[in-house]
Amino acid sequence: MKMKKIPMRTCVVTREKCEKKDLVRVVRTPEGEVFVDITGKKNGKGSYLKLSAEVIQKARKNKALDRTLEVEVPESVYEELESLLNK
Repeated sequence: MKMKKIPMRTCVVTREKCEKKDLVRVVRTPEGEVFVDITGKKNGKGSYLKLSAEVIQKARKNKALDRTLEVEVPESVYEELESLLNK
């Protein structure tokens, strides 16, 4: 039986390769809107983060998402990531 390929993605903060299901996608739409994509399938440029408090704080501090998405990420995105962490 053929093994199913596991999609791998890189965290923009830690540069660690992980399975796609272990990461959270933040997407910038063609209109410039930035939000957390729970499904991982929304249209637009996406960046992946590990879902941990340290990584979210580091991304906020060094503006890793701002650089990869090429737009200023609103504070509400970081708050939504922290709320996902508490679930």
